[in-house]
Amino acid sequence: MASRYDCSDPDGLLTGMRLARAALGRGELVVVPTDTVYGVAADAFSAQAVQRLLDAKGRTRQSPPPVLIPGVATMDALASEVPEQVRRLVDEFWPGGLTVILRAQPSLDWDLGETRGTVALRMPDSRIALELLQEVGPLAVSSANSTGDPAAMDIDAAERMLGDSIAVYLDGGAVPVHEGTAASTGSTIVDATGLAAGDGLRIVRHGVISDDEIRRVVGDDLVR
Repeated sequence: MASRYDCSDPDGLLTGMRLARAALGRGELVVVPTDTVYGVAADAFSAQAVQRLLDAKGRTRQSPPPVLIPGVATMDALASEVPEQVRRLVDEFWPGGLTVILRAQPSLDWDLGETRGTVALRMPDSRIALELLQEVGPLAVSSANSTGDPAAMDIDAAERMLGDSIAVYLDGGAVPVHEGTAASTGSTIVDATGLAAGDGLRIVRHGVISDDEIRRVVGDDLVR
């Protein structure tokens, strides 16, 4: 039976975070609020937990989840190389709604699915999510919904779609809808893996950060 905790209440936050940490340590799933949508989280270094996440959403290994991290230092530890353009982007938009695809460190002992040697990283602008990340480390996190359904913007929607596949639900209230982006509530995903070869940076999913904002930071290095 899944447990749900109101994180606006200090006791609920304390208990919910403690049980969320324990659940993640056992390889179970936790739903957590972020600044863009609610996410379903798993220990990024547990292949069994990541597979459980994919199963809960009805996704295959061909759709590996992004990894949420607590800061830039973790990006440097997980990525084999961080181009200067990416550093400018994360300086501007982290914490926030920007996900960056980079080449992963080949020595990493994890299995996120068919990543082809890459990892998608984001530092969320969410007090609850960041506190959890600082305590447990990188988490594989995908939007809290069944594949094909809209991303959950509140805990009720997440629980309705995911039910008892989740061990702990952390209720942080409704996620604010970003002005002008009601149809694109998720993070903007940019692929930076082509920069080293001179192929530029590409937007692979349009989200809460506009193309114009990305171009303002990286200029002509953003290609179509």
